[in-house]
Amino acid sequence: MKAVLLSALLILAGGLAAPAGADDRPLRERLADRREVNICIWDLVGRHGPIFSAAQDQTTRFLKYGIKVNLEPYTDERVMVEELKAGRCDAALMTGMRARLFNQYTGTIDSIGGLPTQEHLRMLLKVLADPRSAPRMTQGEYVVLGVAPAGGAYIFVNDKRINTLGKAAGKKVAVLDYDPVQAEMVGDLGAAPVPTDIVHAPGLFNNGVVDVLAAPLAAYQLMELYKGMKPDGGIIDYPLAQITLQLVGHRDRVSPELAQITRELFFESYDDFLGRVRQETRVVPEHWFVDIPEQDKREYEVMMREARQELERRGYYSADMLALQKRIRCKLDNTRAECSDIKR
Repeated sequence: MKAVLLSALLILAGGLAAPAGADDRPLRERLADRREVNICIWDLVGRHGPIFSAAQDQTTRFLKYGIKVNLEPYTDERVMVEELKAGRCDAALMTGMRARLFNQYTGTIDSIGGLPTQEHLRMLLKVLADPRSAPRMTQGEYVVLGVAPAGGAYIFVNDKRINTLGKAAGKKVAVLDYDPVQAEMVGDLGAAPVPTDIVHAPGLFNNGVVDVLAAPLAAYQLMELYKGMKPDGGIIDYPLAQITLQLVGHRDRVSPELAQITRELFFESYDDFLGRVRQETRVVPEHWFVDIPEQDKREYEVMMREARQELERRGYYSADMLALQKRIRCKLDNTRAECSDIKR
């Protein structure tokens, strides 16, 4: 992962104010316009977190190219996003949910139930890394420079009996405060939404303020979620979405050619990213996982499909991304009920 971040940031640094168009010169020559570059990194742990540390360890190697790279850690993703908007970051690494603020198309990758497995996500990211997808990577003043897997989103509960949607009624559920749609969906289930952010949500769960929390498995150890599950809680063994990290930069500071190279680098390193995710999730003991009946899973699929359709109608999700995800789901499993219907 360190090598991936180094390569991506190095290319980004070289691409600042670089001319567009094909250029087959060696990388060192293409970095002739050397300068200082500011990359903001979101990491829940901050300066000593795994994501920031992986990038920081490589900064001295930039000196070979005469480039000074300033890596700034942010534990509060909301603050980092404002810094990016203000131009104090040339680019910023953020969750796919936040990236929706800058690009609705890639921000819909994390749609509920859109990509059931990592295999689905790999196929989708291969499409996005293709040069033909480049126009989709730009929206307004910003460009998506890469997408990496961050694992599935699972439901953590403080009572393993909350293993169906019906049993969530009356329970307190953590929802993102910048995403009113989440609160509405939780309310429709008869549960009580509790607005918070990624930084404070784990604490609310661990202290019993909320009963239900959606999070990647990597958060189990990183945010000590086992504290909130003791003694009778668990993890519902059914991923609701595939979470991503996305590198978003200012369009006027990165040439189209080098933005494309960076996206391809991210995809080529998919297995490296996924390997790190798996390493961080192996620490989750099997006894925490709560099985749910196959019938319930089918009901979840229908519920999530209806939710995607509703969110598309509201303009929250990208219709084109949802269509691409459906094609991928049906390519990998054409027995799905939705695959006999030309509509999503």
